[in-house]
Amino acid sequence: MTYLTAARAGMIGCHACGHVQPREPSARGQRAAAPGLALHCGRCGATLHLRNPDSISRTWALLIAAAILYIPANLLPVLHTASLFGNEDDTIMSGVVYFWVSGDWPLAVIVFVASILVPMLKLSVLALLAWTTQRRSTWRPLERMKLYRIVERIGRWSMLDVFVVTLTVALVRFRSLAVITAGWGALAFAAVVVLTMMAALQFDPRLIWDCADDRRTPASGREREHD
Repeated sequence: MTYLTAARAGMIGCHACGHVQPREPSARGQRAAAPGLALHCGRCGATLHLRNPDSISRTWALLIAAAILYIPANLLPVLHTASLFGNEDDTIMSGVVYFWVSGDWPLAVIVFVASILVPMLKLSVLALLAWTTQRRSTWRPLERMKLYRIVERIGRWSMLDVFVVTLTVALVRFRSLAVITAGWGALAFAAVVVLTMMAALQFDPRLIWDCADDRRTPASGREREHD
């Protein structure tokens, strides 16, 4: 299948406002856009890039940091409860088990999907996209682009568990039933969510289509692989 990309059509998009404009010499006689030439958006004035500088390296750095913090986010307690009946620490998984055993299985499923499954899938999908793009793979570019859009849209819902912790602390303190404080697990989990969101923003999906262009020009693709 042949894909017509903006780069092949002589266009360039602005990441700040989304404006797509032609990459042509300006009226003042400047040369056409090149990878090292700084251009500015005609609508908002932001600096334009054919491709985001060091996109893959930044994505990998953020993903590795998120993967490291994902372990304490699930092992450390997200809630510490102090009451007349004693102290208790709850992790994300213990909260899921508690809701399930209590009969609140819809809430248990929501917390499990939003707090455990979604972050893990985000890390896996972004790692897959970064790895295939770095290797200049031509495998299913359209499907990989759809995966990226899905990850980009569902990322914010991973903060559901942090929101539940904050709401629980506020409600319990308001009723003066016990003293509940957020644990280090909640901080680590929030860091994982923020880092994965930043990784998704740093990843330049246009690189996927560059790899698709290589499939139509195998000679140039082989040259790039040897560089």
